[in-house]
Amino acid sequence: MNKIKSWKTLDSINQLEEIKETSNTKTQILFKHSVTCGISGHAEFKLESDWNFENENFDFYYLDLLANRAVSNEIASMFQVTHQSPQILIIKNGKATAHFSHQAISVDRIKQAL
Repeated sequence: MNKIKSWKTLDSINQLEEIKETSNTKTQILFKHSVTCGISGHAEFKLESDWNFENENFDFYYLDLLANRAVSNEIASMFQVTHQSPQILIIKNGKATAHFSHQAISVDRIKQAL
């Protein structure tokens, strides 16, 4: 599991409506992670190693998509983004304003999307 205390666990479809609503006032970031995938593990490691946000003016959610595949499927449907793994989605005003996956996942890329 993640080592960054500010990361919240995403493990229910019910949370997605709350995330969508909250995104109207505060950016939401979703990290979809496959615990058995080497590329996904590397993306998680890079995020943890490089995490250096001064002011975290967002909520960051961590989804173990193998344990929560239905949640991952609902994310793809709700935010109209093709499923990838690993994947980051930036949610603002109820919509995915940016998303990237695989080797494109980085703290710098998140900062650019914010």
